[in-house]
Amino acid sequence: MPMKGTGTAAYEEIDRFEGGVGWLAYPDERMQRASHALATDAGVWLVDPVDAAGIDDLLAEFGEVAGVVVLLDRHKRDAARFATRHDVSVFIPSWMSGVAGDIDAPVERFDGELDETGYRLRMVATPLWQEGALYHEDDGTLVVSEALGTAAYMRTDTERLGVHPALRLLPPRKSFRDFTPERVLVGHGAGVHEHANPALGAALSGSRRRAPALYLKTARLALSG
Repeated sequence: MPMKGTGTAAYEEIDRFEGGVGWLAYPDERMQRASHALATDAGVWLVDPVDAAGIDDLLAEFGEVAGVVVLLDRHKRDAARFATRHDVSVFIPSWMSGVAGDIDAPVERFDGELDETGYRLRMVATPLWQEGALYHEDDGTLVVSEALGTAAYMRTDTERLGVHPALRLLPPRKSFRDFTPERVLVGHGAGVHEHANPALGAALSGSRRRAPALYLKTARLALSG
């Protein structure tokens, strides 16, 4: 299983709900890079998207693409390609540096609410990278790019949602303390759609305690090739 897929992508749909859908462009890769389309009254917004053959047919089910959002400084992915194809801008948090210059498409900065979508931006406090999260209070959708995930290398066998291995000893608990999500959509792996708030709480509260188990698991995954 490759860490990161290349070549022609054949996507797998994940995370379908009333307010959008997600997909894995390379379902067999270990990184499990997940992309999302959020359907709102202000159009469809793509979050950290990876392109795949036929993906525009999936997006068309939800409406017209209004913009592309980058929530992590290293998740440029195919943002510019989608923005160019749909003639929209790439939206980047106002405080995120080192990204706009690498985007070959129109860029707009945002803070607070993303246009009139109902999704509000929150900075995720980490010492290693620049990351934002989106939260829709009315429908309980939380979108997290990197700090949390469900890919095998990000969670122990007892976790439904896990803190990134690099953040295990200093989990960003304050960044999520006032959220009560109905679902958590992540940048690596399929989202959590049932009992999401307890899963979030368990991931953050048990992050340090379960760190040794996760590190052992990731070592085994690496050795298995």
